[in-house]
Amino acid sequence: MTMNETNVKGDRIVDAPEIESMHLDDRVDGPAAAVMLSAGIGIFVLGLLTLLAEANVSIHDFLGELEFDKGVGPLAGKTILASAGFFVSWLVLGLAMRHKEVDLRRWFWIAFALGVIGAVLMFPPVFQAFASE
Repeated sequence: MTMNETNVKGDRIVDAPEIESMHLDDRVDGPAAAVMLSAGIGIFVLGLLTLLAEANVSIHDFLGELEFDKGVGPLAGKTILASAGFFVSWLVLGLAMRHKEVDLRRWFWIAFALGVIGAVLMFPPVFQAFASE
């Protein structure tokens, strides 16, 4: 096997006899794609909730009530719901993709795009532009 050979998915195969001697089982990529996409969804939800809390007073007040009167700050409700979004999407996607072989690169870039959009929505000049008066 040479360094220029590729497998079915187009990944370059590297000759590594020390890894081959470990007799590792091949695994599907679906669960890894599910957790990457769920992370992107969680970041996007956090960014969206940050923007919505600035744009709408009732959403802001609702998210403030999720603080459970512990005084942890204005992000408490947002992070609780973003974490719930991550875990629920991970559960659903993980079950849906657990036996599937997928293109990890494509799912990585989708998750990355969601994460970038979520991060931009959390950037103060962006969410403050939507602030209600």
